[in-house]
Amino acid sequence: MSGLDIPTTVDAGEVTEWSDDVDVVVIGFGIGGGCAAVTAAAAGARVLVLERAAVAGGTTSMAGGHFYLGGGTAVQQATGHSDSVEEMYKYLVAVSREPELDKIRAYCEGSVEHFNWLEELGVAFERTYYPEKAVIQPNTEGLMFTGNEKVWPYKNMAVPAPRGHKVPVPGDTQGAAMVIDLLLKRAAELGVQIRYETGAANLIVSDDAVVGVSWKRFNETGAIRAKSVVIAAGGFVMNPDMVAEFTPKLAEKPFVLGNTYDDGLGIRLGESVGGATKHMDQVFITAPVYPPSILLTGIIVNKFGKRFVTEDGYHSRTSGYVMDQPDSAAYLIVDEDHMQRPEIPLITFIDGWETVEEMEAALGIPTGNLVETLNNYNEHAANGEDPEFHKQPEFLAPQDKGPWGAFDLTLGKAMYSGFTVGGLATDINGEVLRADGTAIGGLYAAGACASNIAQDGKGYASGTQLGEGSFFGRRAGAHAAAKAKG
Repeated sequence: MSGLDIPTTVDAGEVTEWSDDVDVVVIGFGIGGGCAAVTAAAAGARVLVLERAAVAGGTTSMAGGHFYLGGGTAVQQATGHSDSVEEMYKYLVAVSREPELDKIRAYCEGSVEHFNWLEELGVAFERTYYPEKAVIQPNTEGLMFTGNEKVWPYKNMAVPAPRGHKVPVPGDTQGAAMVIDLLLKRAAELGVQIRYETGAANLIVSDDAVVGVSWKRFNETGAIRAKSVVIAAGGFVMNPDMVAEFTPKLAEKPFVLGNTYDDGLGIRLGESVGGATKHMDQVFITAPVYPPSILLTGIIVNKFGKRFVTEDGYHSRTSGYVMDQPDSAAYLIVDEDHMQRPEIPLITFIDGWETVEEMEAALGIPTGNLVETLNNYNEHAANGEDPEFHKQPEFLAPQDKGPWGAFDLTLGKAMYSGFTVGGLATDINGEVLRADGTAIGGLYAAGACASNIAQDGKGYASGTQLGEGSFFGRRAGAHAAAKAKG
């Protein structure tokens, strides 16, 4: 059996017994499903959640806890960072490969309200700011830059503002588990039913609409009748067949970021009733070279000794460009004055050399190429300039004090990790769309199995998955509940 197989559908007329009759069924209790469930229940819908795992949370519970929010949140205001809906909108449009303008507009216009909703849920974002270049705040600071807002060309397209709001949990993993706990508490208060170790098997249809879900729990099976179904079952990074088919770079060597059930079943369930997919080839992939940020004063070159990306970008943007190079090979070159070991040892230190010519030969770079690249960079950096890639002045420094060292950023040498960002095509309310743009009655998708605004790995910012998963999860839950009542 292939991981590409599309589940069959079940005709409602063939169901002889329904185990449950509810308004909304939600498949999966991660950030998208949890927000959909509590929002639908708060609107008066009878909600049942099917969760394949023995506990809620999914991949959300593994995340550090960034929410990408802006437009003037309380944390932005308290820390003196001006932001507006329009600047946030311009930035997200600029970094999107095929921007869905209505979704981006809704996300930006609703961002402050969504921040307030999260705080009302119980997330107390600190009114503090972390100013350094880092993958995630080391402590509990509530705000930092988590994208390419200050990176050329985006800094000229929208006024930069930090939008990475972190839940107040130290460390770079599992911070978002706190939000899942708060969602579970709210779900219990609202009477949401959650069936653990129970997976969705098929969608049940009547005419052209989805009217329920068949389920399996160990040796038990059954069918649930529902007015709406919200699929929030994660991405497909744990499905080797889908990864090989759609995102082959993730199939080569990286460590994948996900939980056991990120197997694409939610996407394939949507496809079973004619749902279209978008951006299935897009991935978040990264092996951060920072912190410390002093390493970003160096240059990153490909196997031919040529620079190909500004070194001061967000880590997955840099890594995405490495993937595009011949043999996905690249090196970070720094001199003695700027040499420090990475705090997160994901890139491999190769060696040090007394001359650039020796380094060039040892790395197999064509003679003269690296010497020319480094000399050109140093000449301009000495004047605070980078005419080729426009690196920020704070990260410009000549690399002219030998010896020189090199780190290996090559795929298979550096420790890359990643996840998928493609999924079911949805409209602004989470309704799953066919290829012709029409909505499939009764079917919604949210979170990592839906394609929303985080569709380009190079334009991704930390917090976009949790931000849009929760935001559009709420929209899907609200719309599904309204449909059930109306």
